Amino acid sequence: MRIFISTGEVSGDLQGSLLIAALKRQAVELEIVALGGEKMAAAGGTLLGNTTGIASFGILESLPFILPTLQIQRKAIAYLKQHPPDLVVLIDYMGPNLAIGSYIRRHLPQVPVVYYIAPQVWVSSISSGNTKQIISISNKLLAIFATEAQFFQDQGANVTWVGHPLVDKIQDYPSREVARSLLGIGDDVTSIALLPASRSQEIKYLLPMMFEAAQVIQAKVPQAHFWIPLSLEIYRKPIEEAVQRYGLQATVVSGQQQEVLAAADLAITKCGTVNLELALLNVPQVVMYRLHPFTYWVGTKIMKISFPFASPTNLVVMKEIVPEFIQEKATPENIVLSAMELLLNPERRQQMQLDYQQMRQSIGEVGVCDRAAQEILSMLPSR
Repeated sequence: MRIFISTGEVSGDLQGSLLIAALKRQAVELEIVALGGEKMAAAGGTLLGNTTGIASFGILESLPFILPTLQIQRKAIAYLKQHPPDLVVLIDYMGPNLAIGSYIRRHLPQVPVVYYIAPQVWVSSISSGNTKQIISISNKLLAIFATEAQFFQDQGANVTWVGHPLVDKIQDYPSREVARSLLGIGDDVTSIALLPASRSQEIKYLLPMMFEAAQVIQAKVPQAHFWIPLSLEIYRKPIEEAVQRYGLQATVVSGQQQEVLAAADLAITKCGTVNLELALLNVPQVVMYRLHPFTYWVGTKIMKISFPFASPTNLVVMKEIVPEFIQEKATPENIVLSAMELLLNPERRQQMQLDYQQMRQSIGEVGVCDRAAQEILSMLPSR
C-alpha cells in the first residue's frame, strides 16, 4: 500500500513526521511518499520535494516562492499520474494542497483523500469559498480542534476530531530542570526563548522588532540570557549577525528546540504552532506578527479579512490567554511592557498558566497520532 502525504512549512514537516511514525507503527508494509521536510524523511517518508524552505504567508511575501512551489507541485502531480497512490493525506498548506486535491478529484477519483489539519478557514471572516473546496476534495477531515470539527460538521463535512498532535509530542520533552541542566543554565539566570522565524519573510519583518525589545529587556534584567533555536539552518547567518548587531547575550542553537522551550522562563515568539508548544509546557509567552504593510492593507481594507485572534493558543478557547501584537501593535515598547509584566508579576504569570490548563482540555488526549493513523488506514481500499 502506498500513501502520498503533502504538506509545507516547518510545522507541517513536524506534524507529517509524527503521522508517518504512527502509520509505520500500525502498518509495517507501507510505502509513504511525500512533499515535506527532513523530519518526515527521517520518520520513513520518501521525499518528492522539500517544501519547508519555500513557505510564505501574504501577497508580496509569496512572490519569490511561486515558481519553486509550482515546480514541486508539478513534480508531485506527475508522480501521482505515473504512480497512483492508494490514499492521499493533505496537511494544512492550503494553496498547493487544494491544487493537488483538485487534481486527485478530477483524474484519480477512486483515490481517497484525507485532510488532516485543515487550513484555519474556520476562524476567518471570509472562508466560504475555501471551505467548500476543502470539503469537496476530501473524503474525510481529521480535525485537531473541537471547534474546528464542529465548524466543518456544520458545513456538511465527514469529520472526526482526533486532537492536536502536539499533545503526543510534548510527552517527549524534558522537564524544566532537566532542560536547564542539559543547556547549562544556572539557577540565577533568567532564560528567555526568542522564536522569530520559520519563514524567510519573518527574518525581515519580525526579527528587528523582537531583537530591539530583547535589547531593552537585557538592560532591565541583567541576568537574562536569550536562547534562539533555529527552525532551519539557513537562518543561522542572518540571526547570528543580528545577535551581534543588537549586542544580545544570546545563544543560537540547532536541534535543541525542545530543551530551549522547556527551560524558558519566558518566550517572545512569532505567531504559530510553537505557541501551543509553549502553552503545553506552561511557559509564559508574548506573541507577535507582522506582514508587509501592503499585504496587511489589502487583506484588512480591500478583502475585509478579520480574525478574532491570531495565536492558536487564544483561538482554541476564543479568549486572550497570551498577549498578541499584530502589525502596527507589534512594537518593541508593547513587547517589552508585556514581557516585563510576565517576568515581574507572579499573579499575571499564574493566571496565564491557569488559562493554559483550560486550553489544554480543548485539544484532546494523548494518542492523537495513533487515532489519526487508525482513521487514515481505515480508508485504505483493502480495509
